[in-house]
Amino acid sequence: MIRVLIVDDHPVVRQGLRTFLGLQDDLDVVGEAADGAEAVALVESLAPDVLLLDLKMPVLDGLGTLVRLAEHGLSPRVLVLTSVGDREDVAPAMRAGASGFLYKDVDPAALVQAIRAVHGGQVLLAPEAAEAMLSVPAPAPAPAEGRYVAPLTDREREVLTLIASGRSNREIARELAVAEKTVKTHVSNVLMKLGVQDRTQAALYAVRNGLA
Repeated sequence: MIRVLIVDDHPVVRQGLRTFLGLQDDLDVVGEAADGAEAVALVESLAPDVLLLDLKMPVLDGLGTLVRLAEHGLSPRVLVLTSVGDREDVAPAMRAGASGFLYKDVDPAALVQAIRAVHGGQVLLAPEAAEAMLSVPAPAPAPAEGRYVAPLTDREREVLTLIASGRSNREIARELAVAEKTVKTHVSNVLMKLGVQDRTQAALYAVRNGLA
């Protein structure tokens, strides 16, 4: 079962999502929060796998929630589900640790698939969100202080491209016909060389630099 926490300040939205998601055999809505502060507390107590997160909320908004989660060392997969007018928030949300970005006009079946995808480690963007993301100039990768960051090898570039397509380590290993342990080593090298902290940031780097 995928444990889902719904975070939205509109009771009708929360109830609608709870009702629909509750019909899915593999989804379990473990709680609801009306603002980010309540959400962080519930993440600590309920340990959900996936957070469905609105951005525009009182007390603590969605971006603030992502920051607070990181500060508390909490790492559920976060799928932003917000209004269509929030295109300018795509890049900040993804940089802050979101795993996906969808709008509330998404088809219900697509939303369910998105929850499953981000839970499985994929990075997922609505087409409009991807367009907004690509319009943001990409900063140069930040190397660790005092360390030379070598260019990616051909194999590491392949791995990065597959990460950006949402493949898991096991799927990458199958695709490249190598051991999963070897893939883990390549992934670690990619993260280190790009100066990023996780697969989500690596995927975003790949998308924004034309590698995927």
